Amino acid sequence: MAERRPRGIIDTSVVIDLEAIDPSALPAEVAVSAITMAELAAAPHATDNIDERARRQDRLQRAEAAFDPLPFDTDSARAYGRVYAELAAADRKARGQRAVGLLIAATAVALSLPVYTRNPDDFRHLGNLVEVLLV
Repeated sequence: MAERRPRGIIDTSVVIDLEAIDPSALPAEVAVSAITMAELAAAPHATDNIDERARRQDRLQRAEAAFDPLPFDTDSARAYGRVYAELAAADRKARGQRAVGLLIAATAVALSLPVYTRNPDDFRHLGNLVEVLLV
């Protein structure tokens, strides 16, 4: 079994499935990006199903109570330039990857933290910049 990391960023996919994930698969100190919080805030508005909207609102409120999100700041914005350049160098078509995932990756790059995800394709071609761990 791999050694548990002291700190890392969990992306939105991990926050959504958090209750189903073994805590030992995550870092000792879990962080989320403000970008993840933005995705969670938008989620209730992205469905017409009343029950699903309520589940998403509940998830947002739990996340807001549990996490003090890392800001997408100037360092993250600069790191995003590196993330974009890495994608452009790897595969011109890759620039169409999910933009939100790339912003989360930029936050991780700026803070030298690994990203924990359930959707590794959101971070493909970024292995030279950020460690991506599948949970």
